[in-house]
Order: sequence, then structure tokens, then C-alpha cells
Amino acid sequence: LGVSRPMERLFERLRVVAPTKTTVLVLGESGTGKELVANALHHNSPRRARAFVALNCGAIPKEIIESELFGHERGAFTGALVKRVGRIEQAHGGTLFLDEVSEMPPDLQVKFLRVLEERRVTPVGGNESKDVDFRLVAATNRDLPKEIDSGRFRQDLFYRLSVVTVEIPSLRERRDDIPLLVERFRDVFAREHDRPVTGVTPAALQALLHYEWPGNVRELKNVMESAVL
Repeated sequence: LGVSRPMERLFERLRVVAPTKTTVLVLGESGTGKELVANALHHNSPRRARAFVALNCGAIPKEIIESELFGHERGAFTGALVKRVGRIEQAHGGTLFLDEVSEMPPDLQVKFLRVLEERRVTPVGGNESKDVDFRLVAATNRDLPKEIDSGRFRQDLFYRLSVVTVEIPSLRERRDDIPLLVERFRDVFAREHDRPVTGVTPAALQALLHYEWPGNVRELKNVMESAVL
């Protein structure tokens, strides 16, 4: 495909790991495409026909993340007017993707670790637990060993998450991919916005190649859409 060596190594690791049911921890800076990697693991696995369920642990208020993950019974708390199935149960037979897993509250880390060990889940306000079968893919842009040292993340949960670790290189580490990405995004946004953009000037490409891209591929994508517009 003409991709850089770092990406070739990543694709090879995904090819080996995807068909298994092992837990995978995806590491990478913000904007590198961690959810895309999680999707690739799911869609190249025997679970591809079942659900891919994603939850961003950093985007859910701490007060309701337990309910989002485990589900709840009617009347479990104020506002729980109906029973709700949690993301874990929704992922039964498929893949559960927990993005920004480092943001999971400490008390919830304990409960989730128990789910991983027992493969059973109990909804908030419920008395009966249910068997669950899901493949877990977790992701973070944080240094989890440092989070452990600071007391913000449980070491035992880290060991359960990092059975296999996949690290996505930053765009700075794979500049050879920039021309391919530029061409791809140019074509996509030219069609999407009906703009007759058919090329990129050499000066513009050089500027894109030498920029540091702190926002990685997400930032490049946004820059290309702006340029096409």
C-alpha cells in the first residue's frame, strides 16, 4: 500500500491479534485513530457479525458512567424511570471499546475489574447478575504506569487490560504517510463539498510535511477539509 514502516508494523500486529479474543490496550496520542484500530480489530475477528459498542469514559459525567456501563433497573435512582441495558450487556457476543479508559473513576475500576474476572454483570439497583461474553479493547493517550504511581489507576486493572498492547505512532513519526493522507482527504472532501480541487501545490505539500501535527491525523483531516473549502 506504500505506507510507512511504522504503519506496516502496526498493520501486521493487528493482523495477528484481530482473530483472537484477547483483550487489547491501544495506546496513542489524541487524534491518531485509536477507535479506528478498535474497529479494525472487531471487523477482522470472528465477532464481526455482532455488536461493536463504544464508550468514551472521559465524556460521561462520573455520576452516570456506572449506569452507562452496567445498566440499571427501574427506580434504581432518581430519574431511572425505565430499565436500561448497559454497554457491557449490549456488547454480549461482540466487542466493547472503552476509550479514555484512564478517566474511569477509581470506584468503578474495582467493579469493572470484577466483571472482567467473573464475566458477569449486575445492573445498578439489581440483585441478579448476568453472564456476559465480550471482547474488550481499551484505549488511552495517558501514561498508565504514571497514573498508577499517582494512585489514579489500579495496577491490577492495568494488567488485565494490557494482555496485548498496540501503540499507534504519531503523525510526526510517520511523515511518509502524509502525502497519501493528503491525497485521500483532498479527494474525499472535494467530492463531499463538490469543489473542483484536483491537486496540492508543491509548496503546500512541503508545509504539510514539515508541520509537527500535535493533533495528528484528526488535525490533518480538519486542515484538508478547510483547505478544500
